[in-house]
Amino acid sequence: MKLAHDRGGEGPRLLVLLHGLGATRNVWRGLIAEGRWQGRWIAPDLRGHGDSPHGASYALADHAGDVAELVDGADVTVLGHSMGGAVALELASGGYGFVPARVFGLGIKLAWTADELAGMAKMAASKHRLFATRDEAIARHLRVAGLSGLVPHEDGARGVTRTDEGWRLAQDPAVATVGAPRAAELLAAARAPVHLARGAGDTMVTRQQLLAHDAGAADLPGGHNAMVEHPAAVWDWVEAHCG
Repeated sequence: MKLAHDRGGEGPRLLVLLHGLGATRNVWRGLIAEGRWQGRWIAPDLRGHGDSPHGASYALADHAGDVAELVDGADVTVLGHSMGGAVALELASGGYGFVPARVFGLGIKLAWTADELAGMAKMAASKHRLFATRDEAIARHLRVAGLSGLVPHEDGARGVTRTDEGWRLAQDPAVATVGAPRAAELLAAARAPVHLARGAGDTMVTRQQLLAHDAGAADLPGGHNAMVEHPAAVWDWVEAHCG
């Protein structure tokens, strides 16, 4: 599947930026604006999100295969947030045509309750909610992505679309069928170094849960969207492991 994406920079190194469930590639704007990456970068909308097409399946393997089609070069760093972090772990296996030089997973939810999984299933089966105005739809998108109050209102524009009936989220509700990542299996299969972190205020994952998989797991400033709240701290973490 051809993913909508932004790209920039130059040089042999490539940084791949993967957003979380319900978000779009816009979440990386602040991080990119820091200008600290020495090389090329690419930030796609994952299938079923933003400007990218919807898919028949939203398994991690499908997301990873889509992303792999955008990757070229031998020195590839993958930084994924939340669900995008789980996609990054899938790519760490090297089973998609390249082996990343390193993988970073930020705010990956590792422990899921039965109620949370049931909520995901309910979301996946739901129909698009319609809104009378673009602004209402954008506000809903920002709430769903956990970005309300963190980014300008217009940053949510990529997350909505207009139909004959009204405005709705661009996100396919079925993206929720991705389910909970099999973190232990993904990490055991990884052929690339994997580094995990979370925002210290993130209520979706604890540092202890991360430490069970990465002895060097980091607590960064901010909450679940730490890359939006404190991009400089996320860069410090990444650069500490990039040599």
